[in-house]
Amino acid sequence: MAEPAAHVDLHQPADPRAARPAHTVPLRRRRIHLRHLHRHRLQEGLMTHDHEPPADDAFDGSQALQPPPFDLDAEKAVLGSMILSGNALEEVVEILKPEHFYRPGHEAIYRALVDLHNEGAAHDEIALTNRLERDGDLTRCGGRGYPFTLVQAVPTVAHAEYYAGVVREKAVLRKILAAGNSMAQGVHSRERSPDEIIQDAYDTLEGLAGLTDTGDEDLSIGIDIMDTVAEVVDIRENGPKLGLLTGFLDFDALTGGLLPGQFILIAARPAMGKSVLAGDFARYTAIRNDVPTAFFSLEMGRKELEKRFLSAHATYPLHWMKAKGPIDDGKVMDLVEAGKDMQSSPLFIVADTGITLAKIRSHCRRVQRQHGLGLVVIDYLQLMSGETTGRNDNRQQEVSRISRGLKTLAMDLQVPVIALSQLNRGPEQRQDKKPMISDLRESGSLEQDADIVILLHREDAYDKESPRAGEADLIVAKHRNGPTATITVAFQGHYARFVDMAQT
Repeated sequence: MAEPAAHVDLHQPADPRAARPAHTVPLRRRRIHLRHLHRHRLQEGLMTHDHEPPADDAFDGSQALQPPPFDLDAEKAVLGSMILSGNALEEVVEILKPEHFYRPGHEAIYRALVDLHNEGAAHDEIALTNRLERDGDLTRCGGRGYPFTLVQAVPTVAHAEYYAGVVREKAVLRKILAAGNSMAQGVHSRERSPDEIIQDAYDTLEGLAGLTDTGDEDLSIGIDIMDTVAEVVDIRENGPKLGLLTGFLDFDALTGGLLPGQFILIAARPAMGKSVLAGDFARYTAIRNDVPTAFFSLEMGRKELEKRFLSAHATYPLHWMKAKGPIDDGKVMDLVEAGKDMQSSPLFIVADTGITLAKIRSHCRRVQRQHGLGLVVIDYLQLMSGETTGRNDNRQQEVSRISRGLKTLAMDLQVPVIALSQLNRGPEQRQDKKPMISDLRESGSLEQDADIVILLHREDAYDKESPRAGEADLIVAKHRNGPTATITVAFQGHYARFVDMAQT
């Protein structure tokens, strides 16, 4: 009969002086052999002889055997308090998020309790058990008796906020540990440069700030109401402060410019000129006004974008720039001067067909830290890759999360974020071919999340003989806290740009 396995208390680090089980001896011998082999190779040339190899204890793997920080007693006390008291539940949700729990079953219980409370339903042991059973989570959450066990684990409901703080603290420590492990893996994999490893670690640690929020900030209106009063007085006396100007006079007059925290959606059917219009906004902001602008292209390569921008800025036809033919010194100098303008501008282009929201956020934070950031442009939203969430969501749900994420990005960075979006085939089914906001593709949340929705329409895209050939409508179909209107501009497709009608 086999001997029972030795019990290991994972809550306590192993005592290095304790006798090791017999089955660990071969593993230890292999480690010693590998250390000597490593030292021998270093001395052969992988390391200069001026440096001694690390001491044996530097290779000690005991740290890897330690469990990540967690406190199951605190998790049980938190959940038990939430079951017993609605007031305790409301205190806890101000502090904890589902992902703060170490045990997956506890995370599922937390979600169920919050859902029950939000629905105005009972959230006692029986109600919780029924909800977990309905959702198919009861078995992995400990079975029918586990909610009653949680209640018995509560020393006092009055300390629910303290228990929640302990759980949150352990979650932050686990994130820090994961960031350190990720850095170590990056060093040993040799697949990333030191700068990339540092940047990833910086982004990870920066993201931990939200985990430490306690939710106890002063919500009294008295904190900043007088600042708002002063702002209103200043607006009445001197007029409103303008946001980022786009170069389209009527649009800027309608909107007051693009404001920090706004999410702007430019939507159209294919081949209407969405990318061209987005490029116009980016060029005017970065090249004309010297405002740092991040432009993310998921559809075109960097060189194609640069040629478009160069054509628009130098006013040389795009097709001329792509064809063989004579070119005199004057044209060369024009192109060089336009190139210098672009080269010296704070326009940052990322061309990546598979970019995710997380990568966009990382790039934007980097630009903001190093240069400041005034505008973000994304071409286009439906090409963005969804994050790996472990859920079996359909594309509509995925687009909804991306849309909400872009609005959050605008709010967090306090810059306007412009995203391009495809419309469905609705316009083709109408006699006038004009788009409507209901034509937004794949997700109704796009309209909900956006502060401004611009529907781009050109009659000559459908009728080459249209009397309005060369004109385009910027249909401002939604303008949160402002008026809507249709603004007519000129489309100069040969220069890959739109301009005000007065400039034609």
